Amino acid sequence: MTDIEQLLTRVAAEARNTRPWGWPSLPAPVDAATLDRAEAALGFPLPPLLAALYLRIGDGGFGPAYGLLPLLDSPPADEPPVVTQYLANREEGRRDPEWPWPEGVLPISHWGCGMYAGVDCHTAEATVLLFEPNADAAEQAWYTDAPGLAEWLRTWLDGTGWYEESNDDTDLQPWPGFPTRTAAAMPPAQAAQAS
Repeated sequence: MTDIEQLLTRVAAEARNTRPWGWPSLPAPVDAATLDRAEAALGFPLPPLLAALYLRIGDGGFGPAYGLLPLLDSPPADEPPVVTQYLANREEGRRDPEWPWPEGVLPISHWGCGMYAGVDCHTAEATVLLFEPNADAAEQAWYTDAPGLAEWLRTWLDGTGWYEESNDDTDLQPWPGFPTRTAAAMPPAQAAQAS
């Protein structure tokens, strides 16, 4: 069994045994047609591990904090699905270029207070980012939560994430990719300042 298969087995077991706030039960996994529709709407593929979570474990409802959001269809919780949120965030960023949403960063989990975990679908390891909108400027609102989705899931399973009470003094590092991934959407003066 590969490391990823072992990780998916652990995630599946934890998903069956715990319910994040707002999820009455674990939703059924999505089918391949739903994944295809989601990727067509997004304009890019999901990283393989993220796709496997939705295809094999469930359409959201597991993971840290409030759990993963549903991929495409109506959620049982209050949050819109991943695809809807991503497209809305990108549109909002076009309307307010001082707060652009990076292309290819899917908001997959809500932390509360407007904070989201997002997966960078344009990196091989699917870097997980933290968006903290209470910052003074957009370039100060993005942090690297984990170098990859696999590591992010392991910290959840092992109880070692920054969000655990035992890790109150953990400082996340600013996401170095923000300036280059959003420069085209930002006003020229702000893009120069961010880089």
